[in-house]
Amino acid sequence: MEWYVVGLGMLGLLMGFIIIGLPIPFALAAASIPFLLDILSLKSSLVTVELKLWGVWFDYILLAVPLFVFLGELIGRSSIGPNLYWFMHSKLPLRGAAAYGSIGACAGFGAVCGSSMVGSLTIGGVALPQMLKLGYGKRLSSGVLAAGGTLSVLLPPSLILLFYGIVTDQSIGSLFIAGVVPGLVLVTMFFIIVAVWGKVAPQDIPGQESIQPIPWLVALSALTPVMIIGLVITISIYAGIATPTEAAAVSSVITLIMAFCFGGLRWDGLLESLKSTMQTMGYLGLLLSSGVLFGFVMTYHQIPQQFTQLFVEMDLSPYAVLAMIVVFYIILGMFLEPVSMTFITLPTLFPLVHAAGFDLIWFGVVYTITMEIAVLTPPVGLNLFVIQSLARDDVTIGDVIVGCVPFIFALVILLLLLVGLPDTALWLPELME
Repeated sequence: MEWYVVGLGMLGLLMGFIIIGLPIPFALAAASIPFLLDILSLKSSLVTVELKLWGVWFDYILLAVPLFVFLGELIGRSSIGPNLYWFMHSKLPLRGAAAYGSIGACAGFGAVCGSSMVGSLTIGGVALPQMLKLGYGKRLSSGVLAAGGTLSVLLPPSLILLFYGIVTDQSIGSLFIAGVVPGLVLVTMFFIIVAVWGKVAPQDIPGQESIQPIPWLVALSALTPVMIIGLVITISIYAGIATPTEAAAVSSVITLIMAFCFGGLRWDGLLESLKSTMQTMGYLGLLLSSGVLFGFVMTYHQIPQQFTQLFVEMDLSPYAVLAMIVVFYIILGMFLEPVSMTFITLPTLFPLVHAAGFDLIWFGVVYTITMEIAVLTPPVGLNLFVIQSLARDDVTIGDVIVGCVPFIFALVILLLLLVGLPDTALWLPELME
């Protein structure tokens, strides 16, 4: 069977199963099995499926994923996350302190979490009602918090960068550190957007905010855990002391201790964190397993290699190839969430990026930014619905979408900056080497 027949057949089946409502993990597996049976007997196919399933669950590197998810859940269910926002808000003597504080809290939370949705849910759950109560505009409030959550997938540790490294076989540590400078640039751009918004629509930012100052002891109980966890993760990985999996395990234990000692976590909160982590990993585990099976069938038929060769023969410029890939991901992101996109498309497209001459560490940051845009674009923008669900009676989904538009432009500008100045992402990893 020709490679393009297999490729189009698998893609057609996958889209068909998704359209009729089949969950993506099952859609991936169902689209793979007919073509798997074409190359193997029924008995061999069953053995292959079993091996692919168990191979994912026993992958040492992937052990970091549930650990980072658990870490984020612990912080989200303790008072560390809310107190971090309280500190950022009350200690900023600026007009618009709550908006700036939300961005800062999302960035700080992102430095220990790695999940965009968890970041938006944790900080947004505290900040959105407070901002609306203080008199901030609905669009500004919801836009800041939906976009602020995306900082969690650019600043290390990032689950998207972790998945990207696994699929493309790139250094997780180098990918994490490559996201630091672009992440800080993005935080700065978000601050500028809030400042400009305050000038263009001053009615959206109250002139004076009455907020109870946070006691320094409570502030330290929020800042200290985040700083310690962030330092443990970054220093242990970049200094070669620990692998990302070991760093995730150690930081999870430290987070658990500090959440009990300083964050007010109790046994019911711990049980809810474990339950939520298992629910998340149940879905992610099935998605990873079926994604590996899907990739195995494509690789057997050499679809990624043939697809790359096809584009090479078209003699397109590297930047034309890059532009096509970025536009493809932005459009696809309107309908699929980032983790699914990673395992469905990346095995086919990253060889094309490599053949075009781009650095795969650099492209990892570019790819992650496109995923940030994906979670902010309707109709399936996860962060849009997370934020809107926090204030259904006060904020419409339209308010959230309009509020995110300036921040999406900031992400596009960051993409252009990375294309024009690749060292924005590569300077720090090269310096660390």
